[in-house]
Amino acid sequence: MTKEEIIEAIEEMSVLELSELVEELEDKFGVSAAAPVAAAGAAGGDGGGDGEEEAQSEFDVHLESVGDKKVKVIKAVREITGMGLKDAKSAVDEGGAIQEGMSEKDAEEMKEKLEEAGATVELR
Repeated sequence: MTKEEIIEAIEEMSVLELSELVEELEDKFGVSAAAPVAAAGAAGGDGGGDGEEEAQSEFDVHLESVGDKKVKVIKAVREITGMGLKDAKSAVDEGGAIQEGMSEKDAEEMKEKLEEAGATVELR
C-alpha cells in the first residue's frame, strides 16, 4: 500500500474511526498523543478526589443537551469538527463527547460556538 493510498483511506474515515486508529497505533508503537493523556488525567481526578483539576491541560467537550435548535447545533458541530452531515447528526443525536483532548482555549471556543447555536455544553 502506498502513502497516497493510506492517506486516502484515512480521509474517508469518520472522526470516531480515526480516534480508534490513533489509539491502536499508540498501543502498537508505544507512543502517546493528546487524547490518552486526557483520559489518564480524567481517571486520576475521579479516583483521587484531590481537587487537582487546576493542573488539567486537556479537555473534552460534552454535549449535554441540544435544546430546541437541533439543526443549528448540527451545523455548528460540522463547522467546528469538520464532520460530514451524517456524522455530525449522529454525534448530536447521541450526545456525549463531541471532541476530546483539546486545549482549554480551544475547548472554551468550541463551547461558546455550540452554546450560541442553542446547545448545553460541559467541559470535562
